Amino acid sequence: MRRYMLLGILLSGCATMHNTNVKDTTTPVINSLTLLHKYIVPHNMPFNGTTVGGLSGIDYDSARKVYYMICDDRSERQAARFYTAQVPVGNFDNDSIRFTGVTYLRMPDGNVYPATKSIVPDPEAMRYNAHTGHLVWSSEGERIISAQGNIINDPGVFETDSSGRYIGSYPLPEQFRMQATENGPRRNGVFEGLGFTPDGQHMFVSLEEPRYEDGPRAGLKDTTAYVRIIKYAMRSGKPAAQYAYKLEPVAHPSIPESAFHVNGISDILVLSETELLVMERSFSTGVENNSIRVFKVNLQNATNISTIHSLQGTKQFTPVQKTLFFNFDGLDTFVDNVEGMTFGPDLPNGHKTLIFVVDNNFDKREETQFYIFEVR
Repeated sequence: MRRYMLLGILLSGCATMHNTNVKDTTTPVINSLTLLHKYIVPHNMPFNGTTVGGLSGIDYDSARKVYYMICDDRSERQAARFYTAQVPVGNFDNDSIRFTGVTYLRMPDGNVYPATKSIVPDPEAMRYNAHTGHLVWSSEGERIISAQGNIINDPGVFETDSSGRYIGSYPLPEQFRMQATENGPRRNGVFEGLGFTPDGQHMFVSLEEPRYEDGPRAGLKDTTAYVRIIKYAMRSGKPAAQYAYKLEPVAHPSIPESAFHVNGISDILVLSETELLVMERSFSTGVENNSIRVFKVNLQNATNISTIHSLQGTKQFTPVQKTLFFNFDGLDTFVDNVEGMTFGPDLPNGHKTLIFVVDNNFDKREETQFYIFEVR
């Protein structure tokens, strides 16, 4: 395995972006992955008046050869934002990650998001739509229940232009509205992944964890934790279907066993209308590594569960089929909180690259990591 090095980050001003009509309708063939390199960004690196960290989603624009990375800062450090960057996939000993711009997300009134819990988003995923030249991003919303007063903020999927200007939002099915009671989505368990089919006709949005009605959170031996994946028809902009996805159990016991642990979907990559790559991220307190497992998923025979209120109240549905494709546990390196993945540029041999990014939670005990894989 190639030795790893701490990045010497090259900084520059904001990148200029323009709309494009590029339409990549090819479906990548995925057989296996080989790790080429791992980059580490210095902790809380400053860039253009912001703190780099919390990188929760990543996508590659092949026309401009630039990466978009959304930051999950809830306007606590600086206003909600996304970054552009260059991620080298060769000459690893001499190259480094180069951040090229930071763009603030705008509310419908044109202002940036303020540091106010009642309206601030929780950005988690972002994809570039080459068919429109726009960016689409998701928020997990907020659900804080306390004696001092509740904060209820619905999750959402929003469209923006390259300058961060708000364009619109996608309809939110009623099942995903936040509630003060234990109904609907769980806090921090909502829209964590999204992606478009190569032809641009459909968009998929994934929850991280089960809704209260759909089952318990993943446990060490749990086999009933179902999360939902929503399919949108891009022509109408409306939800077209929902599918049930069964989570794996938490990978390792916590230390001590009563401490916090979690497993959920941290991102998806859409290969076609019926095929996805789904990344599950399992964390257990006291265990150094996160367990990152990537599954090939087929929706072909799965039931449309849009009208099923509770996946615990009926067995009359067929979940998506899933097959383990890659497990980060086999890597001889510290694996942190991997939350985003995207296809990158082709290598000189014609093989595609697959890039993963880590959300360091702005915590000095964690790392902002980039993993560069060759797709075989």
